[in-house]
Amino acid sequence: MSSSLLWAVDVYGKVYSLSTTRGRWERDEDTLLELKRVTAGQRCSWGIGCDHHVYLNIDPGEVPIRYREETYENQRWNPVDGFTDVLLPTDRWAWSDLTGVTAQPLHSFLLPSNSWEWEGDWYVDQVCAGGDPIETGGWEYAVDFPANFSREKKWNSCVCRRRWIRDRIYKARGSWTKIPLDHPKQPPLPLSDVSCGGWEMSDQPGRYHFLWGVSQQGQVWFRSGILPQVPEGQCWEQVEAPREVAQISAGPGDLLWAVLWDGQLLVRTGICLDSPTGSSWVVVDSPPVKEGGTIHVAVGVSVVWAVTKDYKVWFRRGVNSHNPCGSGWISIGGEMMMVDVGLNDQVWGVGEDRGLYFRKGVTPSEPSGRGWIPVSAQWGHSKEMVQPSAGCEFGGQVTNASHGSVLTCEDSGDTELLLLTTIPPSDSFISSLVADREPLRTPTPSPKKPPQGKDSEATPAPMCNVDLDAAQSPQGEASSLGRAGDVGPPTSVATYPLGLEPSLGLGEEDGPVWAWISGGGCDVDHTAQMTWLRPADPCSTVFIYPVLSMCTRPMLHCSVWVRKGSMRWWRDWKPYRWVDVGVALEQSTNVNGKRDAIFFIYFTQYDEKKYLHVFISDVTVLVPVLKENSHHAFAVYTSDSTKQRWPLILAAQTEKDMADWLSLLAGCCCEARGIRGTPSRQALWSVTSKGDVMVHEPSPCLEAPAHTLPCDMMFWLQVPGHLRCVESNSLGVVWGIGYDGTAWVYSGSGSAAEEERVLHTQTDERTVYIYENQRWNPMTGYTDKLLPTDRFPWSDDNGFTECTKSTTHPPSPQWSWVTEWAVDLAFSGGTDREGWQYAADFPVTFHGNKSLKDFVRRRRWVRKCKITLTAPWQEVLPIPLSDITVLPCLAQSSMEQVSVWGLSDKGDVLCRLGVTPQNPAGSSWLHVGTDQPFKSISIGGGHQVWAIARDRAVFYRGSVSARNPAGECWYHIPSPPKQSLRQLSVGRTSVYAVDENSNLWYRQGLTPSYPQGSAWELLSNNVTKVSVGPLDQVWVIADWVPGCPSELSVPGAVCHRLGVGPMQPKGQSWDYGIGVSHYQLGVDFDVCSKDIGRFPNGTVFPK
Repeated sequence: MSSSLLWAVDVYGKVYSLSTTRGRWERDEDTLLELKRVTAGQRCSWGIGCDHHVYLNIDPGEVPIRYREETYENQRWNPVDGFTDVLLPTDRWAWSDLTGVTAQPLHSFLLPSNSWEWEGDWYVDQVCAGGDPIETGGWEYAVDFPANFSREKKWNSCVCRRRWIRDRIYKARGSWTKIPLDHPKQPPLPLSDVSCGGWEMSDQPGRYHFLWGVSQQGQVWFRSGILPQVPEGQCWEQVEAPREVAQISAGPGDLLWAVLWDGQLLVRTGICLDSPTGSSWVVVDSPPVKEGGTIHVAVGVSVVWAVTKDYKVWFRRGVNSHNPCGSGWISIGGEMMMVDVGLNDQVWGVGEDRGLYFRKGVTPSEPSGRGWIPVSAQWGHSKEMVQPSAGCEFGGQVTNASHGSVLTCEDSGDTELLLLTTIPPSDSFISSLVADREPLRTPTPSPKKPPQGKDSEATPAPMCNVDLDAAQSPQGEASSLGRAGDVGPPTSVATYPLGLEPSLGLGEEDGPVWAWISGGGCDVDHTAQMTWLRPADPCSTVFIYPVLSMCTRPMLHCSVWVRKGSMRWWRDWKPYRWVDVGVALEQSTNVNGKRDAIFFIYFTQYDEKKYLHVFISDVTVLVPVLKENSHHAFAVYTSDSTKQRWPLILAAQTEKDMADWLSLLAGCCCEARGIRGTPSRQALWSVTSKGDVMVHEPSPCLEAPAHTLPCDMMFWLQVPGHLRCVESNSLGVVWGIGYDGTAWVYSGSGSAAEEERVLHTQTDERTVYIYENQRWNPMTGYTDKLLPTDRFPWSDDNGFTECTKSTTHPPSPQWSWVTEWAVDLAFSGGTDREGWQYAADFPVTFHGNKSLKDFVRRRRWVRKCKITLTAPWQEVLPIPLSDITVLPCLAQSSMEQVSVWGLSDKGDVLCRLGVTPQNPAGSSWLHVGTDQPFKSISIGGGHQVWAIARDRAVFYRGSVSARNPAGECWYHIPSPPKQSLRQLSVGRTSVYAVDENSNLWYRQGLTPSYPQGSAWELLSNNVTKVSVGPLDQVWVIADWVPGCPSELSVPGAVCHRLGVGPMQPKGQSWDYGIGVSHYQLGVDFDVCSKDIGRFPNGTVFPK
């Protein structure tokens, strides 16, 4: 029997072949080759690479593949020069094809791909069409074009021609090579599946192959022009399909079946040599399963096999060339990930244990076979047999099938790290690896040194719900996979210590973890006696192991890995509640070295397993949140979730788990976006209502007039530290103020690497408030027995949330109490001696003196907490501050000193001296005289200083300059009518302010000669903070944005003013961005703006 090859691909994309005569698995010589899928035919095989190219491998043979290029040199006779290449305008080209329609000069002939080489140079064909030699230099003569040419030159021969030929030979036989792209036609979109067939058509068997493909968008494509002399084919042609196709299979004859995205099946009819693409589609029902439909189909000469979503195998009876649709389904024993029908209708499969199996007993009289046996071939030169398990053949139904989920919600132990192979998500390999099966453990030898893995390219996947239908079966005889050891805190994004004992290195001696098999070129039948198709132990039973049973092994240089764990997820539909879920992070590296990852969330709804997944490159911010009944929650925002105002909220079991996951996810986000090192000098800074510091690295498109980067696509990264507000400029000067009034300067500016930052111990204190509420009754006086419609006896400021002394905790476990609960006697509005405030009812204005009409009262209790952390922030002593502002400037600006103004906690105006990019902390404070305390201050790009006093009066500081940093005097500016301003921001030529009612005002009439302006104009409402950049860019923190659900109505959405320009200084509209409880935003850079506000990241602390 002649040798033939069985092809297989492992989950790393490595390609292996098994010779029927040698009986050994051998890896392809090209170690850099990575394929997703392979389809084999007679004498050739096709594959899809991880780079989305289509590859071809032609079996070596004695007869070389040659193709002869030809072109014709044409000439016409004239009385002066005789025969010349100067032709008439109506003649053919001087160099053309046989018909003369197409111009073909010698230099226009190029090799179609690197798989070809020229055998020689161009030469003249000395043989005429009849086979006789031509002694006239190869010239043939005729009266005119076109006419019958002959080798004899006659008196009326006015035209002549001769044929030039050049041979090229296919040199890449026995190796995988890329097929060329179509020119000038556009090639199809990246393919997700290919299948070749058609070499056994009844009228002309073995003539040439048909190649079919499916794109990632569900389109069907056909490769035309595949001939024995043109094995690569010519171009792709699209074949219309009624719905999106997920997978396709072509048989050696005229059968073609396809699987739709919804699990239904399509059959192509009318396929023949004259019409290789067929004529029409017929819909066929999938096998009778509860739900999910078909996920894979395989076609032979007269058989069709299918695999459903529960991995059950089905056989289609009654299939033939006259009835390609068949008549019914028969259930076959065993559970497979995929199957393939090869020569002689023999069936191969990849089991749930990622092992390879062969269907024994397949004959023309019994096409469904009798049972599965493992493919136990030798590995390389080793005498060890490679087989999927310790068992052998099995028939009928599998009684000990796997059960559970690889990444189940029931995993309540520590987070586990699973190293996987390079698996392209676009081909559902990642989905297969996280299928709902639970790993089992088998005895393993000592660890062996693993080989290096090859990176693969990942395709983005949107957030969606996918049903995971798991087969339920007993587990009594199956031993479970040992749980991984505790995973310590991550030292880097891509590496984690493992505690798998016993573990097994995946070396060549252990055998690959299979993902795909193709037997279309393997000549095996039921009578073949193959040693590698014999069961190792005829008395044992084969168990189909779960998907990841052979992937839970430590690997070196592995390009794809998984970390999984257990969390709680805040379900974003009614009834809103916490749901226990399993989570998994899968990171991969594409061929260009760029890393990306997918974050999975697995949950159960109505006894049905489903999952969500988020592409890490789509994540815009990861931020801790304050959520009821959870102190370790964080939100995952994407551009889509920002538009829908529904972030993904998860809660870890401990603070350490949350910090580890945030660090890991943030690292993956930075790697996917190419962000490294410390924030740049032009970064956009912000703080959240919790005090977390966030930065955004701007790009020119952020303020581009034509294609402005939407706010909901801005990526925010958390920086270590805790602040109440932050200010920055484009020279890298960043100042912040803590909740306790301490001033801090960022010490990481200008560092070349993360480790070069100067870290300091940063502390911050904040005050937590709760309210004690009472109502008066005639019998007992004031008591905590309130009406049913009243607020809680102990509540927050609004009275909506119950807050008692025992249930009120610090913001997070990082905080610790530093005082006990005490009555706040300094409450605004005044109190009596016991701290009570009185009012007629809830809620009305409270006052400190009791009257006869006061039936309710309240008093505020206060307690301080403190946080201590290590962060790149340097403390600036000794004056506590309430507000800070930094001179906005362009990145290319050169100045000796940077103006920094601040307000002390008593309202004094201060100017910081000696501030430079090299010394951002400055040297000393200069007191600027005022006649009353101030509460807000801002400096613009032209050294304009504006401020708001505590009595709500607005002032402008005159004569401020680089040489006179403190200015000379204050000018009073009228406030908007009947409004009191609380915060303002100054740009280069504009001033914006926010009043106590959250209205945004614009100052009109600002000119160099009259910098105070003329009047205030109302611009918008629902604004908490405003920030104006050096180029008058306007950013705000919004109290509320359109479309935000009431359940997530948390103030703090970043919004950008669009259309701001010299002719339109107020802009035109708002771009609503991310809402994560922003409190302040610093936007001072060339392509952006200056200091804005805070991130909305959950419930704001009670005050």
